[in-house]
Amino acid sequence: MNTEYRTSNIKYRKPDVAVRSFTFITILLCFCALLTSLAGCESAPITKDPLAEKVDKLSREKKELMSHIEHIESTNKDLQKQITTLHGLKDNVKLKDLCDIQSVRITKHTNFFDKDKDGKKETLIVYIQPIDQDGDIIKAPGDVHVQLFDLDKDRDPTLLGKWHITPGKLRKLWFNSLLKTHYRMTFDVSEKVKTFEEPLTVTVTFTDYLTGKVFEEQRLIKPL
Repeated sequence: MNTEYRTSNIKYRKPDVAVRSFTFITILLCFCALLTSLAGCESAPITKDPLAEKVDKLSREKKELMSHIEHIESTNKDLQKQITTLHGLKDNVKLKDLCDIQSVRITKHTNFFDKDKDGKKETLIVYIQPIDQDGDIIKAPGDVHVQLFDLDKDRDPTLLGKWHITPGKLRKLWFNSLLKTHYRMTFDVSEKVKTFEEPLTVTVTFTDYLTGKVFEEQRLIKPL
């Protein structure tokens, strides 16, 4: 039922409830549709231009290449300085004046040892010292061959064992202290020397890598 109001000669009618509800629902649906549309726009994947990607990749590669070229140029300058320095020295300095080995000594500490304390001397330790022109012990790079002989005068010499130490391995065997300075080489002789009751002989052949000189030395090891 509609209720009518009169003011002067103008008639007013109160809005129907159904009309107002319909208007509200329509507005709400439109608002929801707008939100859905906006959400769809935000979640849509952004496709990058393939040409732009290629340009970015080429830019990065160019930057890396320029950095590599700068490193090579810097290294080349350092090498050129070294070459210039060496050319200036070659007429005034000879290699033998820098490091000239005169001899190689097998020290008195060279002997057989019982490392595992089982009563049998199964380890041979050889100590050598390269000596320069001033009589000083130096860490000279070289190639070393070690041999162990039984030189009993009553029979022919018997080779009990032989070993080869390369320059790369030798440099790791250097030992330097206030009391001892030498190369220390350790060898397992458990299968080569059954009993150590008679003197045995150790020979060392040392090839100096700087000058090419070859030094041979031997030492008699007596049972203690």
